[in-house]
Amino acid sequence: MVSILLVEDDATVREAVGGYLRRSGHAVTCVGDGVRALEEFAASVPDLVLLDLMLPGMSGFDVLRRLRALRRETPVIMLTARGQEHERVAGLQAGADDYVTKPFSLRELELRVRSVVRRSARPDQPVEPVEPVLTSGDLTVDRMARRVLRGGRELMLTAREFDLLAWLVAHPGVVAGRDQLIREVWGWEVGDESTVTVHVRRLREKVEPDPSRPTRLVTVFGRGYRWDVPAGESG
Repeated sequence: MVSILLVEDDATVREAVGGYLRRSGHAVTCVGDGVRALEEFAASVPDLVLLDLMLPGMSGFDVLRRLRALRRETPVIMLTARGQEHERVAGLQAGADDYVTKPFSLRELELRVRSVVRRSARPDQPVEPVEPVLTSGDLTVDRMARRVLRGGRELMLTAREFDLLAWLVAHPGVVAGRDQLIREVWGWEVGDESTVTVHVRRLREKVEPDPSRPTRLVTVFGRGYRWDVPAGESG
């Protein structure tokens, strides 16, 4: 059972989504504004947050930033209006793990919830048969503790950023297209590939000495992305 905090100001949507997820076996707490959301989050720390970006008073973006300050590992799925691509990108940049556009299928939402929670959970062992602790230059990726150190200092990554970095470091020199990363990291068969682009940009800001000239997470034009270990930084 997954504990979910649903933040949605539309009472009809709250009732429909909350009821469906409860019937699917999840524990759901529903609130209609950002202030209540932060209070409930601090009191219970749910496994996942479903967050509408269009909220009265405190915006969903403000709520997201405060949630990330409180607990960066908790996955957050944004609920956004169809066609508002700039909001989706801004939400991903603010630290959301995923988004679903309205109107959405309740079944699709429930499957997305399971995918995000599964990827964000702390597993008893790595999903892939690789070393639980990976190194690449001055980066250390601890897959068991879900921690990343750069030069001995811990990096603040969201759950999805961690998953993406761990996959890339585990496959050095492999060119991966956005569609492949959607399947391997996000666990989706299909999805908006711009999600990958945003997360790559955010990762570069945290792991590259100069994000404007990446030497680790490099772009292979027309193909995708590749993780390189620059000369002199071999792990």
